[in-house]
Amino acid sequence: MPFFCYLLECADGSFYCGWTTNVERRLKIHQRGKGARYTRMNGPVKLAYFEEVEDRKAAMKREIAIKRLPHEKKRRMAEEFAGEQLPDS
Repeated sequence: MPFFCYLLECADGSFYCGWTTNVERRLKIHQRGKGARYTRMNGPVKLAYFEEVEDRKAAMKREIAIKRLPHEKKRRMAEEFAGEQLPDS
């Protein structure tokens, strides 16, 4: 089973980072207002970045690492990622 770490951009320009086994499904949950409290409060959201990692533990570690990045580095990640396609579910 693949694991992914993802970054969402909220309506207020802030970023939310999480991990999942299905990026498309998780994005839809956030967009419906059923995701994390942060995205419910700062939504609507759009996918800004995602990457596949080897397992759940790696996904959780990568999430923490991304959350610790300054906003500008997250913005650059999103800009470099622009136009990427969602992984096959």
